[in-house]
Amino acid sequence: MGWVRTLTRPEIWESTWEDSAAPRLVFLPLNLILHYGCAGCRVRSSMARTLGPILKTLLFTILVPGFVTLYVPYLLLGRVYAPGRGPLAWLGIVCAIMGAAIYLRCAWEFAVRGLGTPAPIAPTKYLVVTGLHRYVRNPMYIGVSLVILGQAALFRAPRLAEYGALSILLAHLFVLFYEEPTLRRQFGESYEKYRATVPRWIPRFRK
Repeated sequence: MGWVRTLTRPEIWESTWEDSAAPRLVFLPLNLILHYGCAGCRVRSSMARTLGPILKTLLFTILVPGFVTLYVPYLLLGRVYAPGRGPLAWLGIVCAIMGAAIYLRCAWEFAVRGLGTPAPIAPTKYLVVTGLHRYVRNPMYIGVSLVILGQAALFRAPRLAEYGALSILLAHLFVLFYEEPTLRRQFGESYEKYRATVPRWIPRFRK
């Protein structure tokens, strides 16, 4: 009748209950609900934070880079030029595709990592040093220039090549006299360290 004495002694019953796996089994569903529920809340919160910057970046991409890389070349080309053939045309296609991919990757980093846009009126909240920005400070401008120069090669259009060169010059002046001083004021020492280790235009691929 030892089991009867065990049942009638509360201290032994409590000790047996606490040492067994029963409490863990009882509260396991609640723990799972709390764990995955909190994880879902974090995911939804993260999506809510990035959705606005993504939409704003998409709008900026259509209005500014879309205008610079598509509409202006269309105006410059008119109906005079047709796509060429041969190695130069293929080189132009590769450059344009690479440039578009570079821009889109950088725009994604701005929206998701920096929680902002490439537009000066809606800048990032955090300094973006990930992705292609690990190797060069201004990959987005490089991507846009590649798209323009790629079209110049594809259509064998000197006017587009001149326009691409002018775009590079304007981007350099904008970076030098507006963007870098603004980033220095906004991010201070962190930007100075980034500026000291990552080049402005020529990528440095570190191991």
